[in-house]
Amino acid sequence: MSWTDERVEQLKAMWTEGQSASQIAKSLGGVTRNAVIGKVHRLGLSNRAAAKPAAPAPEPKAAKPVIAPEPVAEPAPEPQPRVEPVAAPKPIPSPTARREPPPPTPAMVEDAQRTAQALAAMEKKAKRLNLLELTERTCKWPIGDPATDNFFFCGLACQPGKPYCEAHVAVAFQPMSSRRDRDRNRNRSAGGFR
Repeated sequence: MSWTDERVEQLKAMWTEGQSASQIAKSLGGVTRNAVIGKVHRLGLSNRAAAKPAAPAPEPKAAKPVIAPEPVAEPAPEPQPRVEPVAAPKPIPSPTARREPPPPTPAMVEDAQRTAQALAAMEKKAKRLNLLELTERTCKWPIGDPATDNFFFCGLACQPGKPYCEAHVAVAFQPMSSRRDRDRNRNRSAGGFR
């Protein structure tokens, strides 16, 4: 169906009469309600709700006068006791909340320094192997920054059943009891559970 001039004029006339888009579509035949609405918008026809003159509001009937009751004097409000503001309680951290680790103890610092010195001495003895030169019997401890040409692996003979040499095993694998003691001390100093 095409919009001929005759059909457009009929649409305009019916629209200004206030007929609905469904009624216009039915009268024109071969066109849907949505097609009528689309054509109305494309033609820029005014919104009929705004175009209809508003019906005059009915005049209110004269109401019988209402006699207001005499005002009753209310008693004066009682003074309220002054309430001092109370500070909000501090939140209690949950046991699973992440805590900052305690500062290192002097013993921990000495231990770390000794380990660093031992590792520096081991690096001087290292065979400086690249990844392709490693075997199951060589220490696979990485030394340096992998993004630089100075990166290498230790390469010394590794301990049986371990991937590292004796010095690097001491760093990588700590005895359970010392680790447990260190963690226990850390929790105590951080206010954790015992």
